Amino acid sequence: MTNQAALNPNEPPVPTAEEILAEVERIPAKIIGTGAKVLFVVALIFSAFQIYTAAFTPFSSLVTRAYHVGFLLFLTFAFFGARPGVPRHHVPWYDWILAIVAFALGAYQMAFEGELIQRAGDPSTLDLVVGTLNLVLIFEASRRIMGMGLPLFCLAFIAYAFLGQYLPSPLNHRGYGYEQVIDQLAMSTEGVYGIPTLVSATYIFLFILFGAFLEKAGMINLFSDVALGTVGHTRGGPAKVAVIASGFMGTINGSGIANVVTTGQFTIPLMKRFGYRPAFAGAVEATAAMGGQIMPPVMGAVAFIMAETINVPYVDICIAAAIPAMLYYATAFWVVHLEAGRAGLRGMTKEECPSAIAALKRQWHLLLPLGALVFLLFSGYTPLFAGTAGLALTAIFIIGSTIAGNLNRTVARMVFWAILGIASWGLFQAYGIGPIMLMIAALVAVSFVVKGGRDTLMLLTHSLVDGAKSALSVGVACALVGTVIGVFSLTGLATSVAGVTMALGEKSLFLSLVLTMVISIVLGTGLPTIPSYIITAAMAAPALLKLGVPLIVSHMFVFYFGIMADLTPPVALAALAAAPIARAGHQEIGWMATRIAAAGFVVPFMAVYAPELMLQGNNVTVPAVAYVLVKALLAVGLWGGTAIGYLIGPMSWPERILAGIAALFLVANQAWTDEIGFALSAAVIGWHWWQNRRQAQPA
Repeated sequence: MTNQAALNPNEPPVPTAEEILAEVERIPAKIIGTGAKVLFVVALIFSAFQIYTAAFTPFSSLVTRAYHVGFLLFLTFAFFGARPGVPRHHVPWYDWILAIVAFALGAYQMAFEGELIQRAGDPSTLDLVVGTLNLVLIFEASRRIMGMGLPLFCLAFIAYAFLGQYLPSPLNHRGYGYEQVIDQLAMSTEGVYGIPTLVSATYIFLFILFGAFLEKAGMINLFSDVALGTVGHTRGGPAKVAVIASGFMGTINGSGIANVVTTGQFTIPLMKRFGYRPAFAGAVEATAAMGGQIMPPVMGAVAFIMAETINVPYVDICIAAAIPAMLYYATAFWVVHLEAGRAGLRGMTKEECPSAIAALKRQWHLLLPLGALVFLLFSGYTPLFAGTAGLALTAIFIIGSTIAGNLNRTVARMVFWAILGIASWGLFQAYGIGPIMLMIAALVAVSFVVKGGRDTLMLLTHSLVDGAKSALSVGVACALVGTVIGVFSLTGLATSVAGVTMALGEKSLFLSLVLTMVISIVLGTGLPTIPSYIITAAMAAPALLKLGVPLIVSHMFVFYFGIMADLTPPVALAALAAAPIARAGHQEIGWMATRIAAAGFVVPFMAVYAPELMLQGNNVTVPAVAYVLVKALLAVGLWGGTAIGYLIGPMSWPERILAGIAALFLVANQAWTDEIGFALSAAVIGWHWWQNRRQAQPA
């Protein structure tokens, strides 16, 4: 690759393949030399393949999924060594062999597609060999990325498929042979090529690329400047900046851990600089970052899997998540405000804060793709189509901004943007994605001859490679957890677990909810959010639905607690990501984040008892939704005071206990609980206000 500095010494050097491949901090490998160039090309081809298949669907769904898994395994075995977390600079020969074999196994589905369809359910010896090798490699790839937790968990389910006939009722089944299990898990759309892999190969990958494009184009800086300019000067401003910036970032990348390691690099040191304790600073960022998974319009990978699993439009998931997401971030914002009051922390001076308006004027074009994506999603287009179009429009606006920057007159730039916008939208509406791709090709050609154009093309290339790398952990987890779903559908285990939950729910819905919450948190403690949701949704969500909980609410319930598990010790993955940046213990950060994220524990229960909070149920009217929202705001406000010990002023322990009890009554939504909750809230707030006013008066 030619370094552009050699062509034009006035322009910054173009990153090398090694520099680009070393960019994603979540991957420990820093591959150099020829290996870096090979992986650079493979990652680029992977992203190009995903865009091509999303735009033109040239292959059957099963073949697309198989190639997707093949690419994932190839890059995983190259980037991740046999000893997880140990960085390396070269790929050993045996990992190259594993990578090539893994990709070849994925290609098997295309090479023998017709024969595999004809002998579905009756696999040949070669099918069994290929399926077994594929499962082994997927398990090994998952171990390298995520450690032993998820592979051992999934392995236990495979053992259950073989040995479940020896277990007592109701867990036992009739028993299944080796051919049946391998065919189910490795050769059909019920196992590793199931719905999670389908979603990873379509929606998730495209939206990861979408986020990577915007991040590389400077969206993080735009969000940070807007947040600093709006709340940086208020009490506890630096922490509020973390909440707002991470919430904004959640709208484009939907990944909690990625959010921590990107925005956290800026927000955590900023909070510490202005007096926040290191653990609290890390907890704020971890809490705000994890909320990105429930923040429309993009949300996280789970939202796409949920839409596909329960067969509802993705936009319905976004609508249901909107109010709870705002409550989640309102709670985090409120808690950091209270902590600032308790600790006497000031905000930044206005001189230290950038102008939000100036930032928007400078980078307004970055908001256009996000606006187009929201418009497409809410106009009835599928997430796959909207994601493809959003990605294409992002590329157009990024390249277009460079070309427009070479125009000397403001009028010329305005005319250029008008022509570009009208042409791209008109072609898209009339002919779909194809002409848009041709327009991108034309803009790429122009970029080679305008100032800064080659740097912009390298930025887009960099984003494609980054997106492919960022998709590895999500994609491999989706493939592996498909084995659990395959065992569920083969053995009927989910029905047995649902029966236990329903039996408990006949006595008390609350006990069923608590049991589901515990299952979600326990599973999430050792598993990433995606497999945690998939497994819990298969086991518990159907039971909640039969107990009268609306469909989306039942799935959002388990989704929320899967997210909370990433904040809850002992594992607390989000806290673990924040710990090295904050320079504090990840257990301390985890417990602090659990306090800050009070709404994450309260809102799901409120939504079950009052589905209007998620705009579900038979009573979705403006007064009903407003009433539930007021209750929710009051409840999370009291939870914040209980967690921090500060409201108008310092709260005594009796005040904190009564405030927590009042919040619980507001959540319950049973006969007279609202009346008791409002009365107790008024008493606690009134007493607290009177006490602080009396103490403030001079003796």
